[in-house]
Amino acid sequence: MFKHIFGLLVVAAISACSQSLVVPEQVSKKAEQKVQTNILWIYIEDQNAWNNAYGDFTVATPTIKEFADTGVRFNNAIQPAPVCSATRSALITGQYQTTLGVHQHRSNRSSYNGMFLPEGYKTVPELFVEAGYQTFNIGKDDYNFKYDRNKLYNAQQGIKGWQGAYDGENFDWANTLKGKPFFGQIQLKGGKHKIKKEAVARINPDSMTVPPYYPNAPEHRKEWAKHYATQQESDRELKEILAQLKDNGILENTAVFWFSDHGMILLRHKQDLYEDGVKVPFIVNWPAGNHLLTRKGAVRDELISGLDIPATSLAIAGIEVPKHFDGINLFSDDFNGRDHVISAKDRMDYSFDRARAVRTEQYRYIRNFHPEVPRAQPQYRDSKAFSQELRSWFEQGKLTPVQASYFDKTKPVEELYDLQKDPHQIDNLADRDEFRAELRHHRKLLQDWIVSTDDKGAYPESETAIKETIDLWGKSCVSKQCESYRANNHETLHLPGSQVYKPLQWPDYLAKPKHPALDSIENLYRKKFQ
Repeated sequence: MFKHIFGLLVVAAISACSQSLVVPEQVSKKAEQKVQTNILWIYIEDQNAWNNAYGDFTVATPTIKEFADTGVRFNNAIQPAPVCSATRSALITGQYQTTLGVHQHRSNRSSYNGMFLPEGYKTVPELFVEAGYQTFNIGKDDYNFKYDRNKLYNAQQGIKGWQGAYDGENFDWANTLKGKPFFGQIQLKGGKHKIKKEAVARINPDSMTVPPYYPNAPEHRKEWAKHYATQQESDRELKEILAQLKDNGILENTAVFWFSDHGMILLRHKQDLYEDGVKVPFIVNWPAGNHLLTRKGAVRDELISGLDIPATSLAIAGIEVPKHFDGINLFSDDFNGRDHVISAKDRMDYSFDRARAVRTEQYRYIRNFHPEVPRAQPQYRDSKAFSQELRSWFEQGKLTPVQASYFDKTKPVEELYDLQKDPHQIDNLADRDEFRAELRHHRKLLQDWIVSTDDKGAYPESETAIKETIDLWGKSCVSKQCESYRANNHETLHLPGSQVYKPLQWPDYLAKPKHPALDSIENLYRKKFQ
């Protein structure tokens, strides 16, 4: 897929970076730089760090390991959200998605419900454009705000694409990057790769060991093995991209950021605030500057936020990092890691909820603002084989108490886990007297952050936003928000070949899912709004 990406990049090949070039601090040093460094984000979907670079040798990922061994590997990178559009909206703007009001998954997409960023606000690619860079994004944008794509990606003038599809793979670069530095993004499907049954079988699902919050059941083991197969695909794609950079003479002066947007598809990973939902693999490799990047170590264990990726990208390029950005230059002399990192969960497709997480060195704290909404409320994975298997085992009484807790009718208001003693986060310490001080400490960290960042998740969604959700997801949305909107607007929902829609109550769909299997999000979105 990448053979067209770098066709002309050879024309933009820049001689190897001078040994005297230093990693800039958070002030622009363009005047001192003789060469502008290319920045490339290899942005992976839905993938955990199950590769050789992170010590997992279940499958071979030699390219990722060599890439990490010659660059800098971050072991505790926490994304601001456990779902793609919210994370992408945060990283492309440099601020928490909850500060800008772009936190609801797949929101602000229709013609009648949309918002722009504040007047004069510059996204990360726009800052690169102002610095003389060519910018592009091959793959999905998936931003929860309205924007002029030509202003963000000036090397792709006229390529409109859509907010959620893979586009631009065959874009002709022959007349774009003529002798100019670039800031580019290449989106990889990662955990969303379609893996053939034979490939999964070769990994041997029966040999997989799943965490204790999953049953040792066939579909769960199969999904676990499948995710390992996607690691091999990501390794192959990284090798291909690096080869294209090298063949065109621009590898040396390109700082490559390799990371994923959130965790894999299984429940408790993607769309949830546990460790595997927001902790992601993250490696930086810049051949001409690795001797500078590794001054603080080739393996970094300190806590960092995904929001540090855009700030660091700008800093390496010698572009001033805006003061309102929430990220920090990871390679600045005075950065020694974060005391804590915040992640936020809000509406996921048609599943209304709000939760916040605080990650410190030893603990993960989660605040559920809607404990009355069960974890097992209807969501897009209900049609997946592993979800149906989990529900079936629950109905048959075959789950352990830990596994069955997913189907509890309520959630705890607060959760606190000791990650050193309980890496799977199954022993909630929030109600134990001996951890009351830690609970109060993490609670205050979150409360202070909510106030200081003006967390927009504290405000209910508008009637127009709920209408957009209903128009996109139809009868799949049975939340009280959608039901209330239908009632207030005297709308009825007709099910094919059946009676007029009757709103489902919590006990009904806790027992058995009543909504149909969904198309892929991308295809469904195209049908509704394109």
